[in-house]
Amino acid sequence: MDHKMSRSPWVIHYDGSSCNGCDIEVLASLTPLFDAERFGVVNTGNPKHADIFLVTGSVNAQNLPVVRQIYNQMLEPKCVVACGICACSGGVFRDAYNVIGGVDRAIPVDVYAPGCAIRPETVIDAIVEACGILDQKEAVMRAGGDPLTVGGAATWDGGVELGEDGFVAAGTGADGAGDGVEADLSVGKAAAPAAGDAPAETPATPAAAKEAE
Repeated sequence: MDHKMSRSPWVIHYDGSSCNGCDIEVLASLTPLFDAERFGVVNTGNPKHADIFLVTGSVNAQNLPVVRQIYNQMLEPKCVVACGICACSGGVFRDAYNVIGGVDRAIPVDVYAPGCAIRPETVIDAIVEACGILDQKEAVMRAGGDPLTVGGAATWDGGVELGEDGFVAAGTGADGAGDGVEADLSVGKAAAPAAGDAPAETPATPAAAKEAE
């Protein structure tokens, strides 16, 4: 925390799909014990009033449009903080069939604050770091430049897009590699053998093994 805060940042918090562990820690950072308000931090429910977007939990097909809508309603300059490991990368749920990944699959992220759950001190430190990026973006805007050339937006790959069926569209894989493979919801179902392949052997049941003896 080497940045001297030049503003009293207003933050808006959204829970993507977390277990509520990180949500509790974000709220704890605003309580008198950790007292983020001593830095002028104010929690708001209106995206148009917010400077910093705090997101907890991973991104899925249901909440991805919501995350983008909140982000698009915020005015520049603005910053996004991924709070907790699930928001950073998907965490332990990264390979789940219904999880697309971290917040950067939906919107550009400026500060990654890992943890499971994230500590209140880390939340405060991330907000202070975000304020430094806000100052950089504001300086660029005053010079007539584009704030999207500063922070996470400068290197963002565009995230993923959803098809009409609600799944990740072809060419925008869940891991950002553009593999074009949609999530397979047929959990527990074996893939059908290709033409010409030998049929797979069926594992012997205890009863069949006893008869074979």
